Amino acid sequence: MQAIDHSTYEALRKGAHVLEADGSGDKVLMLADGRMLKLFRRKRLLSSALFYPYAQRFADNTRALEQRDILCPKIIAVYRIPSIQRDGVYYSPLKGTTVRQLQSNTEEADALRSQLGSFIAQLHESGVYFRSLHFGNVVLTPDHNLGLIDIADLRCQKRALSDNKRLRNFAHLLRYKEDRQWLLGQDAGVTFLEGYRQALPDNRQAPLIERLRPLLG
Repeated sequence: MQAIDHSTYEALRKGAHVLEADGSGDKVLMLADGRMLKLFRRKRLLSSALFYPYAQRFADNTRALEQRDILCPKIIAVYRIPSIQRDGVYYSPLKGTTVRQLQSNTEEADALRSQLGSFIAQLHESGVYFRSLHFGNVVLTPDHNLGLIDIADLRCQKRALSDNKRLRNFAHLLRYKEDRQWLLGQDAGVTFLEGYRQALPDNRQAPLIERLRPLLG
């Protein structure tokens, strides 16, 4: 992590467009060069971010995902910006459209549901536990591959996820009404589950699907 002074920060953000902000200030900036600057602040005095800043987690997570052949943003630099009491991650965004933005495209909906099922199985089998997984941070690229964005809240482990972690992940994914309705489609989620099943090892398919199916009911 590189510390930068206020003049360097101002030069970096000159001509930037604010994509996201809250009452405490800017959160995500699209810079003049088309790249992104995501800013993080410590929300509590006693926080794990004091020892392992969220900006560094974001950067470390991109490396872990790349090692698993999962598409994600490309990190350029990680900054500490004392003048605004923020840490920042400077990166090239993953180009594409989020699954949530694609929900109105009914022509290719079933193909996307199946692909999404396979992609989530890939995450789970690769040991990726994305606690904040939702359709707004899964991106379909111009090459028709899926990848992840907004990945600070993510953990990678050496082994495939346990059944319980998978169930918690699916429960979070299905908590938004519109997302749930889209995922169910016209076949009560069969297309999505079949995509997930086919990406699992043979000996894991039946028991896992049996446990996941009630979540879609």
